[in-house]
Amino acid sequence: MSIGLIGKKVGMTRIFTDNGDSLPVTVLEVSNNRISQIKKNDTDGYDAVQVTYGKQHGNRLNKATQGHFASAGVEAGRVIKEFRVNAEVLDEMKAGMKLGLDMFHVGQLVDITSKTIGKGFSGTIKRHNFSSNRASHGNSKSHNVPGSISMAQDPGRVFPGKKMSGRLGGEKCTVQNLEIVRIDYDRELIHVKGAVPGAKEAVVILRSGIKSKQTNK
Repeated sequence: MSIGLIGKKVGMTRIFTDNGDSLPVTVLEVSNNRISQIKKNDTDGYDAVQVTYGKQHGNRLNKATQGHFASAGVEAGRVIKEFRVNAEVLDEMKAGMKLGLDMFHVGQLVDITSKTIGKGFSGTIKRHNFSSNRASHGNSKSHNVPGSISMAQDPGRVFPGKKMSGRLGGEKCTVQNLEIVRIDYDRELIHVKGAVPGAKEAVVILRSGIKSKQTNK
């Protein structure tokens, strides 16, 4: 249970280590994170910190959201995210407080959540990573097909959840234990080793790795 940051995926590049090794990294921009609400167990039933990111014109928000930001005295944001925290942490925070990069450090393992790239309607082979049949030597019109999908007269139906063709991508995805290799405090950029789900400009949620022991150091 810890606070994270909201940002966007800038793109991918590479950096060179002191040994000359080339590391593929994803650049994340996490500037202007600010607290929009403090939720406590006494009033809301749980302890959490609500964080907003980006800027949004007031005419693009409904009245309720406009009033929510106005009562907190915070500039309207494009994204709102809640992070569950312990009650002791809430005493040190207040609405309007900005969150910086000091909560992360180089070498830390983090979990990153984003929305994967939507690929539209896809076939069974591509969607579920099935292996296709041979392309020659007697194969007739059965190259990239799923094959049999049901059973005989008993039960004589297709069971729910059968892996078949359909919509691929565009789903919430979390990649765990990605290493931070560089932090640019001036431009508020974080370089993460490896790939991050989502297209360029996609909104990402950056949190400490829940399965990593290094985050406790």
